[in-house]
Amino acid sequence: MISTPEILIVILFAGLVIGMLIGFPVPFVMLGVSMVVGFMGVGYGFFPMMILRVFETMQNYILIAIVLFVFMGIMLEHSGAAERLFNSLHILLGGLRGGLALAVVVVCTIMAAATGIMGAPVIIMGLFALPEMLKRGYDKALSSGTICAGGTLGILIPPSIMLVVYGPMAGLSVGKLFMGAVIPGLLLSFLYVVFIIVKCYLNPELGPALPPEQRTLPAGKKLMMIVTSLLPTLLLIFAVLGTIFFGIAAPTEAAAVGAFASLLLAWAYRRLDWATLKSAVYRTLVVSSMILLIVAAAFVFTGTFMLVGGGDLVKEWLLGLPVGRWGVLAVMACCFFIFGLFMEWVGIVPILVPIFAPVLAALHFNPLWAAILFCVVMQTSFLTPPMAPALFYIKGVASQELDFGQHIVRGAIPFIILQIIGVIMIALFPQLALWLPGIMIR
Repeated sequence: MISTPEILIVILFAGLVIGMLIGFPVPFVMLGVSMVVGFMGVGYGFFPMMILRVFETMQNYILIAIVLFVFMGIMLEHSGAAERLFNSLHILLGGLRGGLALAVVVVCTIMAAATGIMGAPVIIMGLFALPEMLKRGYDKALSSGTICAGGTLGILIPPSIMLVVYGPMAGLSVGKLFMGAVIPGLLLSFLYVVFIIVKCYLNPELGPALPPEQRTLPAGKKLMMIVTSLLPTLLLIFAVLGTIFFGIAAPTEAAAVGAFASLLLAWAYRRLDWATLKSAVYRTLVVSSMILLIVAAAFVFTGTFMLVGGGDLVKEWLLGLPVGRWGVLAVMACCFFIFGLFMEWVGIVPILVPIFAPVLAALHFNPLWAAILFCVVMQTSFLTPPMAPALFYIKGVASQELDFGQHIVRGAIPFIILQIIGVIMIALFPQLALWLPGIMIR
């Protein structure tokens, strides 16, 4: 056995990186290196810990919400709610410079609050909004950047699946995390809107307004479009977040309400049939199984890290840095950012959160505020290569129209800067993340 924590930690993380670079699935890499390092560090005593960690994941009641929220998001995707919203806002905002880009941001914000996932809004807007924007002469970089950035709001604005995973890892209430993420998520959406308005005002050719004849409809028809497209989705959002905010239901029960409401919405839009339901259940099984498998593997990985003394080592190192408590917080935020360049949030959260939680407590930072701050930092990972899943989603649905480097990556850069501005604002004004949880009815 090896008793030196430093050597074991190097082997643990080196094995993780090498395994991922070779191309092995993330959960199997985590489990494999954990077993090797655990056996090297503590011998056969490692295996009971591994079994207990896996069962801990299987018995975690909060994590049931992942399955339900994934199902809700997939059913909403099948219901056509996003397309209806975009068609309505297309008419209402099309008269403004950059109006279609503004419509994309609004639709993505609403869908984020109704789905809790990132991929669906990007793909849906890439299929329905992007061709319309390009046909109207919109700048390709602005169009792709807007869709990618708007879609990433789905991983922050509740009911975010990332927050469902983060809560148990940090010992925080998922309901409070949901409420804490509302204003930061809306803040990022507001920054996107302001950027689009200013950019298109200064250079109208980037986002020309629609001609009057293409957006003129009777007032009654406009009202009906708003009511039939916007109101049902808002009711779904209230069914989930409202029940949590007013203390009526816990996140898991609220997820069940949302899943049932998404079925009703698909039925109301005449998109619910046996084939749709079967497809939604199958996709839910695939997506949620992948997430829960990674969470279980990451639980074992973190447990191994702690078992060989890594937790104490990292805590002593961070607290010993000559940069002050805010400098240490910045180092931790940079760790989330760097991990995000190579790994999705579902692997980052279970690894880093249990390691950093004791350090945050020792530095007397509010753990809820720090959680929201770190989650906004992780959101940038969806736009920053080489991982950048949002960029590859939009490339997949628009492979012919957009060049990856010239249009997609260049279009994402301004929005990455806006996300960093959002991180700074949340760091400087903690009440952006703490006000709503403070007035939440328990």
